[in-house]
Amino acid sequence: MSSVAGVGIFGIGAMLVMLLFFVLHIVICVWGYNDARRKGRSPEFVLLVVLGLLFFPVVGLIIYLLIRNHY
Repeated sequence: MSSVAGVGIFGIGAMLVMLLFFVLHIVICVWGYNDARRKGRSPEFVLLVVLGLLFFPVVGLIIYLLIRNHY
């Protein structure tokens, strides 16, 4: 059986990879929120962290990891 509902093996693999990246993106956003709250940051900073991680996942994560202990 090489296809499921007209989608080949490559399509199924691509959908699984996209699902994995989506779940990873959500996990990173939740982690950033919890980490900023746990460190006692202001609500504005927490919102900025979540928005940065939501709209710019790779760059936002790198920037947050660099400034999380300095701000």
